[in-house]
Amino acid sequence: MASTVLIVDDSATIRAALAAAVRAMKLEPVMAETGEKGVELFVAAPPALVLLDVMMPGIDGYETARRMRAATPEAWVPIIFLSSGDYDQDLERAIEAGGDDYLVKPVSSTVLSAKIRALQRLDKMHQKLLELSAELANSNQRLETLSQQDALTGIANRRAFDHRLALHFADALRRKEPLSLVICDVDHFKAYNDSYGHPAGDDCLRQVGAALARSCKRTTDFAARYGGEEFALVLPDTPAEGALKVIEAARREVAALAIPHEASPTANVVTFSAGIATYVAQRDAQPQQLVERADEALYRAKQLGRNRVVSAA
Repeated sequence: MASTVLIVDDSATIRAALAAAVRAMKLEPVMAETGEKGVELFVAAPPALVLLDVMMPGIDGYETARRMRAATPEAWVPIIFLSSGDYDQDLERAIEAGGDDYLVKPVSSTVLSAKIRALQRLDKMHQKLLELSAELANSNQRLETLSQQDALTGIANRRAFDHRLALHFADALRRKEPLSLVICDVDHFKAYNDSYGHPAGDDCLRQVGAALARSCKRTTDFAARYGGEEFALVLPDTPAEGALKVIEAARREVAALAIPHEASPTANVVTFSAGIATYVAQRDAQPQQLVERADEALYRAKQLGRNRVVSAA
């Protein structure tokens, strides 16, 4: 809780008495003789607490409280109303105006001290709750990120792929714009694992995944591990020829990594095959149809000898 208490009262005598009580609690009083001045001071430097007279010249305490609350809707600054009247309707109006408590004048310094200490405890609890809420939000965000990230390669996983493809497919359907999907498969990966071992196989997949992720130059482009040694690229607003350029560049980069693969009948380094499918209106009604066409193109790339890219008809 901050160290200042804003005292708003048109009586200099009452202001002085309240200021003395506040100082006795090692808090610093800031004083205003009108509601308008009180609002001005409140906005300039929100205090820890407001002691607010109900009846004042100009705007009364209720209107003053409403303006203070409107000025800082997201912050909680306790407001204690002070009044010479002791009526239920006054208390009700005080709460409706944004007050947190209500004291009858003359205010006992002992009662005031007890009220302030109680509000200080509430403020500490409120701040702790805000901290816990922020920690929870951060934890949830981290969990959400992890739930969509492939643990091995660090790029997006199949769950994230399915979600993003559905979103981009719906957008392509609505806007009648191209959407290309590329599915890739590391050539002869089982033979690589058998020859070099699973740790080397894991490192191979990490390097291939990183190369594919680097091929995504735009923020909307998306690389994911599709499963096992398969990867996928989702390329919104990209025609087939554009997708071909992207994946060929990635294929050259993977070849340039020169990861040895002596067990491959295709090349002496790690390579991959890829199939491209581009959304066509009236033919692809669902994302799955795009996936099936990309899979078919990938199958043809393997039949033709691997280490190549084939586009779906």
